[in-house]
Amino acid sequence: MTHTPSAVIILAAGKGTRMKSTKAKILHEIAGRPMVLHALDAVDCLEPQKKIVVVSPDMDEVTRVVVAKDDTVEIVIQPKTLGTGHAVQCAGEALADFSGNVIVLFGDTPLMTAQTLQRFNDLMQSHDVGVIGFRAGNPTGYGRLIRDGSGNIIAIREHKDASADERDIDFCNSGVVGMAGKDFPTLIEALSNDNANGEYYLTDVIEIAASLGLKVGAIECNEEEVLGVNTQAQLSTAEAIYQNRARARAMENGVQMVAPATVYFSHDTVIKSDVLIEPNVVFGPGVYVSSGATIRAFCHIEGALIGKNAIVGPYARLRPGTVLSEAVKVGNFVEIKNAEISKGAKVNHLSYVGDAKVGAAANIGAGTITCNYDGFNKHLTEIGEGAFIGSNSSLVAPVRIGDGAYVGSGSVITKDVNRNALAVGRGKQKNIDGWAETYRSKNVKNKKVAKD
Repeated sequence: MTHTPSAVIILAAGKGTRMKSTKAKILHEIAGRPMVLHALDAVDCLEPQKKIVVVSPDMDEVTRVVVAKDDTVEIVIQPKTLGTGHAVQCAGEALADFSGNVIVLFGDTPLMTAQTLQRFNDLMQSHDVGVIGFRAGNPTGYGRLIRDGSGNIIAIREHKDASADERDIDFCNSGVVGMAGKDFPTLIEALSNDNANGEYYLTDVIEIAASLGLKVGAIECNEEEVLGVNTQAQLSTAEAIYQNRARARAMENGVQMVAPATVYFSHDTVIKSDVLIEPNVVFGPGVYVSSGATIRAFCHIEGALIGKNAIVGPYARLRPGTVLSEAVKVGNFVEIKNAEISKGAKVNHLSYVGDAKVGAAANIGAGTITCNYDGFNKHLTEIGEGAFIGSNSSLVAPVRIGDGAYVGSGSVITKDVNRNALAVGRGKQKNIDGWAETYRSKNVKNKKVAKD
């Protein structure tokens, strides 16, 4: 089917006062991504010729976030919040020379799927006006989609204005509206604010279109797709829905999860097949996990690339810039940041590796620290192939440990170590026979005196 070109308007001017937050409502995040960007991502499937986001005058941060994601988006200011219809009227000037279909969505509805939008776009090829409806489990409070005897949509009736028979209708309005380009100017100009609130309602477009004899149709979607987020509780509900979808997709693609409900994904997490994820794992933005890797329980991972057959955790933290090559092992209570760990290297216990390059098959002993920060700048630690770093060592960067070199346990290394050399940087041990017995006797006597 050849589709008429489309323009998309995303309404994002709402203050979101019920969020009880200083942050604009649509900047609150689902899976680490602002809601408005989820909406923009969803419409990309339509390949719209124009994308418009309508904001309030004091939403500079929203503008910055939107344009940073897609600089082709046109930002339109709604000077006063006079309703959804008024917001679309404000966007009308930006569409003065556009003749394709216009689809209006909401920036606080982050769960709309590409499949639903594509079906809606198909509907708009044969209708003058379209809406997306859903079957509400509890329709109280929602506007009802009213049909005539032929099944055409003729009105949206708000719950408070609906008759008893109309309230029995469970097919409800999602708020998403499409209008053919030839009818768009007429429909939005016909909107009136002659109501108790003095606002222009986009929903009035349906009844206006019906009165003009235009063809109005609807498609149906799942209720969760059109969940609007107006409170922190609804934000939490939307997050839970997103995570359930992400878990299902991962398992469909061959990822094994021991306790799926305890695993949390970011919007851009990539997990390849044959990965095992144990309970209570959190993936922040920018994570790629290669096939065959194992992520053990209670790990927190962000901005990291994990190679084939690598093992991470339990209780490991991988921070941005971490690159683990094939068959790397990162164990319990290890933190890695901005470091490349080469094939087969091991960092198994209680260590911090930051701003470092670790060679293939190197072994980092328990309690090792790369001392990368001098209070002003970060410095690089290089550990060669096959090097062995003894437990409880501090490597003071910038420093290089050569291939095959050994660092004795408990060392503080401040100078480069040559290939295959042994470096020991600790004070000389001194034993004083009988000291412990004398020390204990003295303190026991003093303790008794103190009690008296």
